[in-house]
Amino acid sequence: MGHLHKSFDRRDFLRATAGTTVALAAASVTGAAATSATAAPSTAANRGLTIPKDRIGIQLYSIRDKVAALGFAAVFAELSRIGYREVEFAGYTQNTDILGRQITVPEIRRLLDDNGLTAVGSHVAIGNLRTNLKAELDAAQILGMPHVGTANAPSNLNTVAGYRAAADEFNTWGAAATARGLKLYQHNHAGEFAFATDKPSVRLYDVFLKNTDPRHVYLELDIYWAYVGQYRYPGFDPAAYVRNQPYRYPLFHMKDGDANPSNVNGFDIVEFGAGDLPYERFIRDIGPRAAHIGIWEQDTAPNTQPNPPGSLGAAERSYAALHGLLS
Repeated sequence: MGHLHKSFDRRDFLRATAGTTVALAAASVTGAAATSATAAPSTAANRGLTIPKDRIGIQLYSIRDKVAALGFAAVFAELSRIGYREVEFAGYTQNTDILGRQITVPEIRRLLDDNGLTAVGSHVAIGNLRTNLKAELDAAQILGMPHVGTANAPSNLNTVAGYRAAADEFNTWGAAATARGLKLYQHNHAGEFAFATDKPSVRLYDVFLKNTDPRHVYLELDIYWAYVGQYRYPGFDPAAYVRNQPYRYPLFHMKDGDANPSNVNGFDIVEFGAGDLPYERFIRDIGPRAAHIGIWEQDTAPNTQPNPPGSLGAAERSYAALHGLLS
């Protein structure tokens, strides 16, 4: 395990999560209006904290094994019990044995409402934005989510021209989303912070940021991958991007990493609070403007043992640690 600056004391983390259990329950249908991103409560804003603790989200990719096997009804009930309030989708399917057919997007919306959850966004394939944009925006509106985005890199061409062309595409898609009352976003990995192959002094992320229209194209900063980008392609501060254009970053992926020099990325993905990423410093350094919804993600969570609870256990412990940080 690494021994860099800790997000917070590990003993506090263990105390906060000791004795947690996971109980699955079925869902019933009520109805609640979805909400859009709003400013952080004034008490948090006065402290400069712009990630509200009462709107912690989860990227469902983290518990993809449970969604597939148990279905949205059982998973949403459990997430609501844990305390999550925002859900970011990574697909709209579950095991067809649960209903004898595939679930529909309107049925997913009813389950969200029933469990007091709000759809905050969705990762869709960039190819779907290119060829099936209307259907993706339709699904976003049915689910009541204010954002729809992709976790794919803007371009497979790591050149200035490739990223400029990608920015043009995103501007077109973003304008279509804006017309529907939605915000289009792109989620980074480490590769976006690399330098252009045809101009090694230019960072690809900077090309994308400069050439996308801030009225129509937003960013979801994956904080873990931004620090991996800093490790692999030094010369930038992840917090500075948010500080300089805070309203372009409505969503954060709050994923933790444990320092590991033998990993080419410099960090191993771990449960939130068990790693070395400087989250307290990051939150301080992004500044007091704008509000950002914090979404927990852990790519490796389905490997969590013992299973059960598996990835849902990781979700519960990470929620407790994240809530503690934001409190």
